[in-house]
Amino acid sequence: MTLRRRGEKATISIQEHMAIDVCPGPIRPIKQISDYFPRFPRGLPAAAGPRAAAPPDAPARPAAASAGRRSPSDGARADDEDVDQLFGAYGASPGPGPGPSPARPPAKPPEDQPDADGYESDDCTALGTLDFSLLYDQENNALHCTISKAKGLKPMDHNGLADPYVKLHLLPGASKANKLRTKTLRNTLNPTWNETLTYYGITDEDMIRKTLRISVCDEDKFRHNEFIGETRVPLKKLKANHTKTFSICLEKQLPVDKTEDKSLEERGRILISLKYSSQKQGLLVGIVRCAHLAAMDANGYSDPYVKTYLKPDVDKKSKHKTAVKKKTLNPEFNEEFCYEIKHGDLAKKTLEVTVWDYDIGKSNDFIGGVVLGINAKGERLKHWFDCLKNKDKRIERWHTLTNELPGAVLSD
Repeated sequence: MTLRRRGEKATISIQEHMAIDVCPGPIRPIKQISDYFPRFPRGLPAAAGPRAAAPPDAPARPAAASAGRRSPSDGARADDEDVDQLFGAYGASPGPGPGPSPARPPAKPPEDQPDADGYESDDCTALGTLDFSLLYDQENNALHCTISKAKGLKPMDHNGLADPYVKLHLLPGASKANKLRTKTLRNTLNPTWNETLTYYGITDEDMIRKTLRISVCDEDKFRHNEFIGETRVPLKKLKANHTKTFSICLEKQLPVDKTEDKSLEERGRILISLKYSSQKQGLLVGIVRCAHLAAMDANGYSDPYVKTYLKPDVDKKSKHKTAVKKKTLNPEFNEEFCYEIKHGDLAKKTLEVTVWDYDIGKSNDFIGGVVLGINAKGERLKHWFDCLKNKDKRIERWHTLTNELPGAVLSD
């Protein structure tokens, strides 16, 4: 402090003035707003404050006596604690007045508290939602996917809109072999499709082990189409012949498992109908359609057709062939062939069905085949026996094509 002579007016330096006005008491940390609204994801702190140490039955001191002995710093500390208690900083409610301090309620277990580190950003509002329904028609081995609408899609174009469409894939499986897609709707973030896409040749085994991947994309004319969001539905969640409706938030693109078991790979499936006609005295073999065929061409598709043989074929006249379907992995033929044969001789015969990819200027590629007859197994044997037992009754079955066909010549 500056010394002054007797009779001189007291002067105070700016440093002393600021110290008196700004720092009237001891320096204490400035409380943050988070101190009044704390979050304890791992549980409450071990020490809840100076008041927690006092036993519940300790008598409270009279307000006047305590106020008389308090220092200014004690008063400021008590005021802060009162504010903490008022806003529930330590989970305790203020007492009704003078008297014993109320017991603190037990803290919630840690698992009931939100885990601050476990939260991720919610992409629901950023990517949008998709409404659709699924129906597994067990009798016809078909999975019907009805794409209804989407809401609040992420803008993908410069005008703040998008040109969305939906595409479906069955996992695991080849991409183009089981790809279905809706039409594209222009300049909208809330498209309504109301389209039903159908997978044929779906078996009960598929419903157990396969997953339906539904992706929403933005179509661009002058560059690659852009991914918006996707969702995946394990087919085992569906009940046969029961429609299930979904309204799901789209997610970011999930990685596809590249280490799928190669033994699960298939060459495709074929729907065959058998009927022994008493009127025509022959076996009617119907080639209805194929599904999920293996791609044999560089463009990712095939040009498939089907050949049938009834063996043993001494005269080599049992060969029948369907028309070629261009650039498709899910061809529909709906062709029927008749083999004139006595009903009693069918038990000695074997029906061989092969699927081929037509190529111009070179040998056609073998896609897959199936054998029906007395030496077959499983569904193939059952299909043959059902045909023999039920004359004049058309019986359809889906069969899985195999890469190896015993007894068949793998060239066209």
